[in-house]
Amino acid sequence: MSLKAEVIDKISALLAAAFGLIAALAWNGAIQELFKVIFGDQSSLVAMFVYAIVVTIVAVIAVILIGRAAGKAKREDEIAATRR
Repeated sequence: MSLKAEVIDKISALLAAAFGLIAALAWNGAIQELFKVIFGDQSSLVAMFVYAIVVTIVAVIAVILIGRAAGKAKREDEIAATRR
């Protein structure tokens, strides 16, 4: 791979990560506001732990589903490549 292609590849990966961080921060704010509605304006320790646990569970489920989808897509690409 040429240096130019590597630079473009790394920049695109960094931009994707940056947009992912922005999206995560936006969701973080939205979920925090939802918990304020549910638990009230007071930021109790219990509410913070519930928030952290819920976000962790959602993140784990999302990573598992994305990993499965990526694996399936990779297998389909490998099958298509062997047919050529």
